Amino acid sequence: MLDRRQFLRRAALALGGLALLPSPLLLAAPAERVHVVRSGDTLSAIATRYGVSVESIRTRNKLDSTRILVGQRLVIPAAPGASPAARPATPPAAATAPLAPVLAASRGLRIQPGRWTHLVVHHSGIETGNARAYDGAHRRRGMENGLAYHFVIGNGRDSGDGEIEVGQRWTRQIFGGHVRSRAINDCGIGICLVGNFEQREPGARQLASLHALLEHLRGPGLPGSRPARVTVHRWVDRNHTVCPGRRFPYGDLRSRYGAAPG
Repeated sequence: MLDRRQFLRRAALALGGLALLPSPLLLAAPAERVHVVRSGDTLSAIATRYGVSVESIRTRNKLDSTRILVGQRLVIPAAPGASPAARPATPPAAATAPLAPVLAASRGLRIQPGRWTHLVVHHSGIETGNARAYDGAHRRRGMENGLAYHFVIGNGRDSGDGEIEVGQRWTRQIFGGHVRSRAINDCGIGICLVGNFEQREPGARQLASLHALLEHLRGPGLPGSRPARVTVHRWVDRNHTVCPGRRFPYGDLRSRYGAAPG
């Protein structure tokens, strides 16, 4: 038989669990968007990303508190002054700042729908270098198209910390040279983070830029009927590489994008 303290503790836990239950399924209006909660999300961060208030999200989704669950679908109300005809195509400037070079380089590109089906993450394996340096090294190795990757994300040494550099394989919309598999090179976008993640973890700004780029390429950046699959070099070329290193946060890719070997 439960004593009073045990009974009150269990009751509190039960009520806490009820508070975390997802809100009923709501349909988004034309000027609204739907955000699927990911690991690490907070209501405040989500509100900042979409340029709305925490209270407006709570009200729209009938939330009793600011607690949210991974996988929960939230309807994001239209930002002040928005209308169905003027629905914002991208998050606010703070969220898209790392993407500025990508957006600029992508203007006017003819991207074939369904052309790119994989997004392959790499590390450089060294702590120095940038897109220009790797382009020269790859040409010296006999790669006529130079830089093997479509994008390089700097670590603050030879390019900015979290700076996304755009390679000519992206601007020319040509195959990559970043994995052994020709099939994946033909349809896979290579993204290289500068650093050796066998020895250390990627920096916070590098990871923020990586996720901004992945989300862009899984959304408005690539036309197609389904989002491109996120993977890493070692999962593509099994038993041939440790890239992007043992200290890369693989669990984050799994939880955010459903990334997995195979």
